[in-house]
Amino acid sequence: MFISELCGSWIDHPFWKKAFLLDEPKDLSNLQQCGINEVWIDTDKGLDVEIVQQKAEVVPQENVGAEKKAERRVSLQEETQRAQQLQTRARKAVAAVFNDARLGNAMKVGETAALVDEITQSVSRNSGALISLARLKSRDDAIYLHSVAVCALMVALGKQMGMEGEQLRSLGIAGLLHDVGKTLIPIELLNKPGKLTDEEFKFVKTHPQRGWKLLKQSHDVDDVALDVCLHHHERLDGAGYPESLSGDAISQHARMAAICDAYDDLTSDSVYKKRVEPATAIRKMAEQQGRHFDPVIFQAFVKTVGVYPVGTLVKLKSGRLAVVTDQSAKSLLSPIVKVFFSTKSNEPIFPELVDISKVPDPIASVENPASWKLDLKAMAGI
Repeated sequence: MFISELCGSWIDHPFWKKAFLLDEPKDLSNLQQCGINEVWIDTDKGLDVEIVQQKAEVVPQENVGAEKKAERRVSLQEETQRAQQLQTRARKAVAAVFNDARLGNAMKVGETAALVDEITQSVSRNSGALISLARLKSRDDAIYLHSVAVCALMVALGKQMGMEGEQLRSLGIAGLLHDVGKTLIPIELLNKPGKLTDEEFKFVKTHPQRGWKLLKQSHDVDDVALDVCLHHHERLDGAGYPESLSGDAISQHARMAAICDAYDDLTSDSVYKKRVEPATAIRKMAEQQGRHFDPVIFQAFVKTVGVYPVGTLVKLKSGRLAVVTDQSAKSLLSPIVKVFFSTKSNEPIFPELVDISKVPDPIASVENPASWKLDLKAMAGI
């Protein structure tokens, strides 16, 4: 076989180049023993993998749904292009559903199931791609892309908590529709810069009830979507709205939605605030455990997105700047990053993937991209 890329740090393997023809038994043995779990091969230059026929697993009917087929996990770079296309389609689909609601037409909620299946598949391949893209919202797209982001986060969190099949689909649909009530709030109010008056804020806070009433009129909306729509702003300490529920009176689904909704809100720009970096959002939310957020579910959420979520700019102990591209299976504190800039020489360096859990170069600090005035994604090659 022709190896086109070794999926790991150069320090993990004994080969002096990453692309070569694998035709010696001793090289195969070295490759199998060096700790790298995955490689890319070029079938135009060498043999393909041997196809092994396996007996198909019988999937119970109740589990057939959002995860009809297992998705191979891929890199952030590979999934981003597909995620961009999916985001465009999802934005249009959510806008169509919300516009139907605004005009008083029957919402075609059932048609969102196929979209949620696609989002679930993207999350399975690489959860960071779609979630990272959805942070970049224009004023006109904010409501729709926020819904897409919360959908993806709900699915990813549900997977982390052991949910599958129809459960994930139900969670995803609830995430897509949780803010449908905002279609009945004047856009001038939603986009008003600066602080709302007490009366204006009171009116905006009616969107959960308004959304619940809209969804109640649709025959293909389940109880999870209704519950999440009405209760995603409730707080464990009873200080939320619209019903001031507390503790066990708030369902698990609504608690999950509260975390996903708050995270995307914190990490997205709006007319009245600047977004914070993902790692900063995690720290801010951690301070609200037990009061606003369920501690157990929040810990599962941190495992989902990481202490340093995908897209976070970090500086390593060596002085190199890097962008987090994936989470490591070994430690939440040691993600996989792509280094691309040296702060010591103040110049770009050749982009390289580094699994921090395997090298003595830990994260020294989280950096603000704006302060470096660099085209981070272009320079990191993602």
